[in-house]
Amino acid sequence: MTIWKKPTDLAAIRRAARGTLDEHLGIEITGFTADSITGTLPVDARTKQPFGLLHGGASVALAESLGSLGCYLTLPADGSHGVGLEINANHLRAVREGLVTGTARPLHLGRSTQVWEIRISNGDGRLTCVSRLTMAIVAGSTSAG
Repeated sequence: MTIWKKPTDLAAIRRAARGTLDEHLGIEITGFTADSITGTLPVDARTKQPFGLLHGGASVALAESLGSLGCYLTLPADGSHGVGLEINANHLRAVREGLVTGTARPLHLGRSTQVWEIRISNGDGRLTCVSRLTMAIVAGSTSAG
């Protein structure tokens, strides 16, 4: 059984990312399982800090993009939406080049909040960052304006 309440159409998700931070940083959503969402981030001039390492903020951007999308896709089509309430990250290993891959899974899918864990690994599959994202669920509006 899947947690997704909206379509997980990769082509549509990639189209929606055009002109956003995700596109600028090269974040790409790559797949879904019944309870997780995966995406990648290149380690290049856009995402490195001045000392040649993957910028921690870029890792956090990948984490928030995955968790926020996951939240959106688990909500009913009633106009409700999720907004980031808190995010933290532990950077465990430096990355100098290549591609990192993040996988987001929910720890809690409640009516008013969701909590997502995002694990980011380097090209060798070694864990580089662990992040936790808390989303507030805002009820949809039934009136215009």
